[in-house]
Amino acid sequence: MDLWTPEREQWNNGYAVLCGVDEAGAGPLAGPVYAAAVILPREIDIPGLNDSKKLTEKKREALYEAITAQADAWSVARVEAEEIDELDILNARMLAMQRAINGLSVPPDLCLIDGNRDRGSRVSITAPHATIVGGDGKSASIAAASILAKVSRDRYVSTELEALYPQYRFAKHKGYGTKLHYEMLDRYGPCPAHRKSFLKKWEARRP
Repeated sequence: MDLWTPEREQWNNGYAVLCGVDEAGAGPLAGPVYAAAVILPREIDIPGLNDSKKLTEKKREALYEAITAQADAWSVARVEAEEIDELDILNARMLAMQRAINGLSVPPDLCLIDGNRDRGSRVSITAPHATIVGGDGKSASIAAASILAKVSRDRYVSTELEALYPQYRFAKHKGYGTKLHYEMLDRYGPCPAHRKSFLKKWEARRP
């Protein structure tokens, strides 16, 4: 599949500098939600580039290095667990994406946003943008952003959170609600990295 079709459409519309934007980690019980914004050179060939969810961890790691080495500009941002609890996850996702866009060293003319949401109840994406449903499998720029966001989050959870709270085994489950993670929650209770608003089901079934 040609991943440059959405970019070509926007170049033809007069937008010269395009960035792809995607987020990772909306669903886990713990850790931040991450987002990335990437401006790629026009029609650059990065072999294997695809939606991060369709790639192995090893392939994502290799593509992360290729993307960051070759991108015209890239930025990764995150919204912490306590911010997620205060805002809710939809607003936190929008904030993470806007923070990533704000971090770019080159201002984009248009941002291609994965999904169909560009605002929550309190936070909106303010940069000029267009949303693309399933964009991480349709647009090279969004696919690149999905990889940077996913790898950055996985690295943080597997190293920093793992070191801070080794009893939860974050490197194993990356904060997602796996059987192992719930077992660790049952044993130790939540830590500061947990999203308290995501633990309501777990709290409800506790004796």
